[in-house]
Amino acid sequence: MNINQLLQKKQKGQKISVLTAWDFLLAQILDQAGVDILLIGDSLAMVALGYETTLPLSAEAMLHHAQAVSRGVSNAFLVCDLPFLSYEGNPQQAFETAGRLLKESRVQSVKLEGGHPDMLETVSFLTRRGIPVMGHVGLTPQSVHQLGYRKQGKTEEAADRIFQEAIALQEAGAFSIVLEHIPSDLAGRITEALSIPTIGIGAGKKCDGQVLVTADFLGLTEKAPPFAPAYVDLRSQIKSAVTAYCDDVSAERFPE
Repeated sequence: MNINQLLQKKQKGQKISVLTAWDFLLAQILDQAGVDILLIGDSLAMVALGYETTLPLSAEAMLHHAQAVSRGVSNAFLVCDLPFLSYEGNPQQAFETAGRLLKESRVQSVKLEGGHPDMLETVSFLTRRGIPVMGHVGLTPQSVHQLGYRKQGKTEEAADRIFQEAIALQEAGAFSIVLEHIPSDLAGRITEALSIPTIGIGAGKKCDGQVLVTADFLGLTEKAPPFAPAYVDLRSQIKSAVTAYCDDVSAERFPE
């Protein structure tokens, strides 16, 4: 999968599937199952490393996980989040972080949050230097202490701001934009207005594609967001299997 193929999917009305990955084995399974985009999301700070937010994740840790994920992928398009404080300072800082991710792993693009003027400058700076950028507007988890985890764009003023940010990100060179936890009608307006794909999470079905955090999707997390349905309850299945194994060891049924 590549950027041109993703654009063609939008043009043909074909939906784009996106899931997150944080290690080799999971990435290999998701890739072989046919997902279009694999996102090494900073959500791994919470689901893989046990932090309460995405903020503590370092660029070094992200690179470590990106390298592991990329070893398991042959077909999916690889996008990697830029962690908090690794890109916001100035465009050069973002370029150095993003460049290292592309150079030292096999990721093909980066994702950053926000559509304010400073971030637009950064997106333009990166794309002019050959680094593909996926934007992200609406609920931006790295702004948790400012926005919380509440739905965004519920007022006319807030909705207009998000709409204008999405338009501006496209003009700055982004190849795709994540729309997180915004009203479905707003996501539909943005999707219709843009020529690049929109990827929704908690933004309704009018987006060009959908993304889920894989730990939520597989039922591994203890408490998932309301817009992230579990397709299977692996948490309970794994606990049951481990309990059975411990019982068999204790009762000397294993090994036979």
